[in-house]
Amino acid sequence: MKKISELYLIIILAFATSCTSDKPVKEGLAYIDATKNYPEKEIFLNDIADITYLYLNSDDDDYLYQGSLNCITENTIVVYDNSSGSILFFTRDGQPKSRFNRRGQGPEEYNMFFGIIYDEAADDVFVNRRGDMMVYSSTGVYKRTLSLPPGAFADARTVDFDEHSLFIYDTNREGKRMISAEADFSEEDNETPFYLISKTDGEVLDYVEIPYVPLSLRINVDGRRIGHLYFTRLLKCSEGILLSSAETDTIFLYSHTKSLMPVLYKTPSVNSTNPMKYLNNCLDRGQYQFIEVVTVREGDESPVIFPITHYMRNKYTGEVLRPTFLLPDYKGKEFIINPTGIGRINNDGYYFELDLIELKQAYRENKLSGKLKELVATLNEDEDNNVFMLVDFK
Repeated sequence: MKKISELYLIIILAFATSCTSDKPVKEGLAYIDATKNYPEKEIFLNDIADITYLYLNSDDDDYLYQGSLNCITENTIVVYDNSSGSILFFTRDGQPKSRFNRRGQGPEEYNMFFGIIYDEAADDVFVNRRGDMMVYSSTGVYKRTLSLPPGAFADARTVDFDEHSLFIYDTNREGKRMISAEADFSEEDNETPFYLISKTDGEVLDYVEIPYVPLSLRINVDGRRIGHLYFTRLLKCSEGILLSSAETDTIFLYSHTKSLMPVLYKTPSVNSTNPMKYLNNCLDRGQYQFIEVVTVREGDESPVIFPITHYMRNKYTGEVLRPTFLLPDYKGKEFIINPTGIGRINNDGYYFELDLIELKQAYRENKLSGKLKELVATLNEDEDNNVFMLVDFK
């Protein structure tokens, strides 16, 4: 079992009970002050990242899909077609590569699933069915089934950790806290467990437990449970995996060397804010961290609303901004870099899916320019796939 050190535990529990302050609890550890009015700034994406526009070729109707991109590897883009149940493979320049369809109720098939991971070197396609994972080749040959730890359900953000292992978060524990009263929480259910499992047979290679303090996930109005909070527990970064503990306002790094340490926190603590403000997660790309803080409060028109504040932090200078992202090639369009967007985060970068119908309208209104305009001019909104904008941060 992977234990966080006593020193770090003391530090994090101090975060959880600390009051608002402009100074970090631990010198040198990055933090966000949710009470501070950080400056707003418009930023052109091409100033902080290299931008590539990508169209997934659909000249062959078998590669015209309804759905979204699932994962990007060094040479391959993987898409799931919601309409047919097919898993489609394209080259990085958007050309059809292979496809298969194993949707069904049989022992070697998938029906409902919660994510796809592609290990390109081994040609292993991991289809996450929550309680287990089906493994196929990129042409649909069934290889094996990986069983998860008893009772565990894998989060849709399961990560390809290295050539031997996958990193998963057990959402079953969180599910219990969503439906149970706070008094019903068991010590086991209060744990926030992550697993490193073997790609070969599902064996647990490491168990990671991050500090936890009680925080009810239920949203109650007039004594009735009407919903629950949503947390993004894990995101891949260049150094390993970022693990989110909203309960202690802290982001931890589980490194490639399998060490665990806190790297960022929020102040004031979630248990001291009214309305509640919690740290969701942090997308770490290039020299920047993109951080999301969610406010939970009752609204006039709906029982509960969730205003979200997005921050951008420069890891080298420490500067924190509330950004609005623009694109010179798309006049009037604003973008948000959202660390919770499952379908927008690839292993090394980020991407936006640009709706082709909207793009064609912008083209007719002369709002497009450059390479984006050149690409959209060649496409038909009734016959072609959407356009992806790949963002590789500097």
